[in-house]
Amino acid sequence: MYIVTGGAGFIGSAMVWKLNQMGIDDILVVDNLASSDKWKNLVNLKYSDYLHKDQFLKFMAEGDDPFGTQGIVHMGACSSTTELDADYLMENNLRYTQVLCRFAVKNSVRFLNASSAATYGNGERGFSDDMAGLENLKPLNMYGYSKHLFDLWANRAGIFDRIVCLKFFNVFGPNEYHKGDMMSVICKAHKQIGQTGAMRLFKSYRPEYPHGGQMRDFVYIKDCVDILWWLLENPQVNGVFNVGTGIARTWNDLARAVFSAMGKTPDIGYIEMPEAIRDKYQYRTQADMDKLRAAGYTAPLTSLEDGVRDYVTGYLDKDDPYLDSRNG
Repeated sequence: MYIVTGGAGFIGSAMVWKLNQMGIDDILVVDNLASSDKWKNLVNLKYSDYLHKDQFLKFMAEGDDPFGTQGIVHMGACSSTTELDADYLMENNLRYTQVLCRFAVKNSVRFLNASSAATYGNGERGFSDDMAGLENLKPLNMYGYSKHLFDLWANRAGIFDRIVCLKFFNVFGPNEYHKGDMMSVICKAHKQIGQTGAMRLFKSYRPEYPHGGQMRDFVYIKDCVDILWWLLENPQVNGVFNVGTGIARTWNDLARAVFSAMGKTPDIGYIEMPEAIRDKYQYRTQADMDKLRAAGYTAPLTSLEDGVRDYVTGYLDKDDPYLDSRNG
């Protein structure tokens, strides 16, 4: 059995879809559905069972493996970069992950964990996943810090030769519809352009970046789960790895790609950035992908334009926009 935590969430449900594509449906989905719309991500997918995250944690804390687990893909976390409850993030993102990691190491279970590019802070120390610079990183928000603390813990525990932590950059694609303000700008833009014919981006407050010229490494969800699957299939590959494209693109590039995919003429305007996030805003991110390539991952990565086109025409424009186990 494969266990996918956060299995009803964005990357988690996409991973369930990827496992289905590989002919696997002996999957335990772990999540906290509550009253959210995350359950819709699961409707088109095949899996064996579902457990609430608290019930699952009790099993893990006992230390034995009642599931016959082959691998754990731990995508379950609070991913809000604006979450202010530090104690909640410590328990949910750090302590929970430590329990699962100890279980995996004890039972020789493959363990893939979601870290985040938010651990790199403002990027002044670069975006290299080389372990030599791990201790020097300074995240800008509590979410990034909670992820960084686990990376530090695993490094000091000397277990990075047995587990994988993945620093996801700006992921976009189907099954993110439940995320509200945390969904990708592409998803928001599709709705905004459809309703108004125009798209609005944040202004820049640094002279070296024009309005809309702030840059991100945008990575398509299908590339992310391809990498996760490859790592499951190659247990000799361990450590910290970036998950991006290695190419920084501007928000203006993204906006033009969405307009193009929708067959519309670009109409881009700029609005003030909320003061609450101005001093924590990353103006440029770009994943260093050399380490993953050196480890043996050779598959091509989807360009921003191709990823946006697939997302818009294959999902956002459809009545049922969710990933489906029956097709790619």
